[in-house]
Amino acid sequence: MSSTAISAAPSAASPRTGGATALVGRIAIAAIFLLSGFSKLAAPAATIGYIQSAGLPVPQIAFAIAAFVEVAGGLALIAGYRVRFVAAALALFSVATALGFHSALGDQNQFIHFFKNIAMAGGLLQIVAFGGGPLSLDARRP
Repeated sequence: MSSTAISAAPSAASPRTGGATALVGRIAIAAIFLLSGFSKLAAPAATIGYIQSAGLPVPQIAFAIAAFVEVAGGLALIAGYRVRFVAAALALFSVATALGFHSALGDQNQFIHFFKNIAMAGGLLQIVAFGGGPLSLDARRP
């Protein structure tokens, strides 16, 4: 196939739909972080107990960091505020969570959660690579 044929192929997202698609994608991926963060805030003792059971030091601080990262990161991702940085931070958080809490891959439930987190990190890295799109606060900054 010639390079002309490749460049003449239609884009998957036109300028008209690309912004809306990026926004819907950011909302969809942010939803899991917001739900998780708000559930942590709704049951702090249970969450701290879970963090303790994983053997992390200073579980109260880990709880505060996790809740903040999930809620603030989810909201920033939806708004498209510093979206590349936020997506990179959430990707690292997702991988760290997979390794710290879901590494018992012999357990089918943990196996699914581990690879769900890895898939989330992959989607977030797409945002790092391509940005938040035209319907984001980043697109409005000079």
